Amino acid sequence: MSVKKKADLKVIILGDYDVGKTSLICRYINGKFQKQESTVGAAFFFKPWGPYNIAVWDTAGDERYSGLSHFYCRSAGAAILAFDLNIPKTFESLWARFGSILDAANEDCLKIVVGTKSDVLDESTRDVSAEEGRKLALELNPDLDQAYVEMAGAPYFETSALKDENVTEMFEYIFQRCLPLSPEQHNRFKGKKSTIDLLEDSTEGPNRKKCC
Repeated sequence: MSVKKKADLKVIILGDYDVGKTSLICRYINGKFQKQESTVGAAFFFKPWGPYNIAVWDTAGDERYSGLSHFYCRSAGAAILAFDLNIPKTFESLWARFGSILDAANEDCLKIVVGTKSDVLDESTRDVSAEEGRKLALELNPDLDQAYVEMAGAPYFETSALKDENVTEMFEYIFQRCLPLSPEQHNRFKGKKSTIDLLEDSTEGPNRKKCC
């Protein structure tokens, strides 16, 4: 019988169909790029972070699954809002379509705005600037103090799962903000290879730590 693991943090990833949400997660967890089939409903990944366990929920981008996305957002301590840097309407969806879905997350849920597929971005024709992305990220996190933003940066990243650009940095921004490691813990767990379990059971215990 497999041992159930309790999550210290629940992370949800939201975004329109085919923006590369699953590729982003798999690049971080598996360390390589693979073309992924579209997610149906949701997929669940388990990731150790130092002494903590992180549950990462990958949701389907198709609008017919919006109700399920609302359900999977419950008790989320962090949310990744992903859009395709090359398709402006996927950026517009982040507020228009997914803003209300996040009402089901924790009150102090950290929202990270993430542009994907930067490897094929043409800077001369881009419609969504990095400044617009940072502005939205700060609007979604009104309680994020200025001192922290100056130290760690705004919760906005432009990524490439194909070239492995800013993927690890994005996830570690989330984990360090929500479940920070002390310098002693950093040294203890540095270089330790993590093992990942794909679990079918999503039950979370009553003592789950809240984000931030």
